[in-house]
Amino acid sequence: MIIKSLELADFRNYESLEISFDKGTNIFYGDNAQGKTNILEAIYVSATTKSHKGSKDKEIIQFNKSEAHIRTYLLKDEEEIRVDMHLRGNKSKGIAIDGQKIKKAADLMGLLNVVLFSPEDLGIIKNGPAERRHFADMELCQLDSFYLYNLNHYNKIINQRNRLLKDMYMNPDLRETLNIWDSQLVSFGTKIIERRHKFASSLCEIIYEIHKKLSGGREELIIKYEPDVSIDDFEKVLAANQEKDIRLKQTSTGPHRDDFSFIVNGIDIRKYGSQGQQRTAALSLKLSEIELVKKISRDVPVLLLDDVLSELDSNRQNYLLNSIGNIQTIITCTGLDEFINNRFEINKIFKVTNGSVLCEN
Repeated sequence: MIIKSLELADFRNYESLEISFDKGTNIFYGDNAQGKTNILEAIYVSATTKSHKGSKDKEIIQFNKSEAHIRTYLLKDEEEIRVDMHLRGNKSKGIAIDGQKIKKAADLMGLLNVVLFSPEDLGIIKNGPAERRHFADMELCQLDSFYLYNLNHYNKIINQRNRLLKDMYMNPDLRETLNIWDSQLVSFGTKIIERRHKFASSLCEIIYEIHKKLSGGREELIIKYEPDVSIDDFEKVLAANQEKDIRLKQTSTGPHRDDFSFIVNGIDIRKYGSQGQQRTAALSLKLSEIELVKKISRDVPVLLLDDVLSELDSNRQNYLLNSIGNIQTIITCTGLDEFINNRFEINKIFKVTNGSVLCEN
């Protein structure tokens, strides 16, 4: 899978933009706040329907405009596919594949697999569990439509149950309906727990060798899934915590409280690792993500690197650039020095200046 071209209209700071990509390495360079990351964001939205920044559709649409458009041309197995996305501030987005509207955004997932690596990802190990859950969820949603279905329903039930817990303060009789939500929460939650177990196991097999090479053979990294509650105990613990949940007005048990630990040579580097160890593990995690996509989807993802090279030392830069291989890669950076110094092959170069993109070769 490769991205042939991208067209934007009223997206972020781009009133109108058309770009054709090379199947190899594409670099967008320029000063900060010129619109480089917006191009990667548009691609990410085309692949996942969501912004990697967590932005809402109305925040993506250009100021003083009511809608925005993203059109992406893909090439998969020698066949061209067109993905149209219509963003509307106060309505759900419209999506079409080759001119045919799709009813659910989930129908798009997996068509274009992307792996995005940004400076924020370097903190995924040391930051809170919400970021590690988000990483797992976004990858699993691209690779497994069944997981996406279960996660969407689970999140809706959590919101409805929490609303009920708040309403019970004024209307205690509503407690009779709590067990209905609990049974649904367990039903969808157990499927999420089961899939996350498999995800962590698959990722661990891949990351072990990558991290060992990246650390010069000095470190062995193991990923462990830490579910908030086991599948067997979920229903029992949820029932036992009802009084606590009513008092707190929120659901205290379930996979929305899960975490993943990263153990290097027996030490949990979330808490006790150096910054260097945490960054190396984050890089290993992203490189493992590429291999996992290849293994599960039997396709090659598109790699998006958002100004991440400036955050890595020369050794990690070299390892990352040498690991890219035959993957279509789209990179943003402020200058080309890193690539020139590393004698890295660049297939296409774009200069970005205040929402204007100029191809230089």
